[in-house]
Amino acid sequence: MEVQDKVVIITGASMGIGAATARVFAEAGAKLVLAARSADKLAAVAHSLPSQAETLIVPTDVTDPAQVRALIDQAYERFGQIDILINNAGRAVAGWIATVDPDHYRQIIELNMLGPLHGIQAVVPKMKEQGGGVIINISSNVSKMAIPGIGTYASTKYALNGLSLTARNELAADNIRVVLFHPGMTATDFGKNAVFEENMGNWRPDGGQPMPPPDSAEDVARKILEAAIHEPAEIGMPMES
Repeated sequence: MEVQDKVVIITGASMGIGAATARVFAEAGAKLVLAARSADKLAAVAHSLPSQAETLIVPTDVTDPAQVRALIDQAYERFGQIDILINNAGRAVAGWIATVDPDHYRQIIELNMLGPLHGIQAVVPKMKEQGGGVIINISSNVSKMAIPGIGTYASTKYALNGLSLTARNELAADNIRVVLFHPGMTATDFGKNAVFEENMGNWRPDGGQPMPPPDSAEDVARKILEAAIHEPAEIGMPMES
């Protein structure tokens, strides 16, 4: 799908990959609906976009299905269509599986798994009415790994993978194309905003080994734009050996 003049909803748009994706899609001529919990941060992102970009900000907690439905309704009321939904909001937890606080795990299940589900369930009726659309779910390269210390986070992305690939099959007859996107290590504050269990010590996700430089949020955003245009079942950033 070409994104010029298309209406694109981005969750988790207040920082990191979400904010970079807003900039990249704005430069490509999309009309944007930006969602996150912080109205102030959303306003700052909107202010940073090209002046010609049509933008609506809707403060939204994606763990609340009522707020997600309101997001979809406000987007549709403003623009009369919803062409692309990018389910990007997410958070990490670092903790050993044997000792991780189930409440911390439950919080990221609500955000990383049920958040995208709420988005899908809210937007599909609108997309069916208009004859189709694209849903891009942001997963992670760690969903294809088994890295000690982030098993709970990775498992939410494993689940999102299955949800997304199955939804692609289920919704194909309605011309709704579901795309699964896997960022790798990215230069954002995502890690700083993670929930860290108290007993993690000097744990590092790279195990203390040298790692290639992280991708920039802008490079990831450009790859998400490519995913929106070409609509593959699954795509991501290159995985370094």
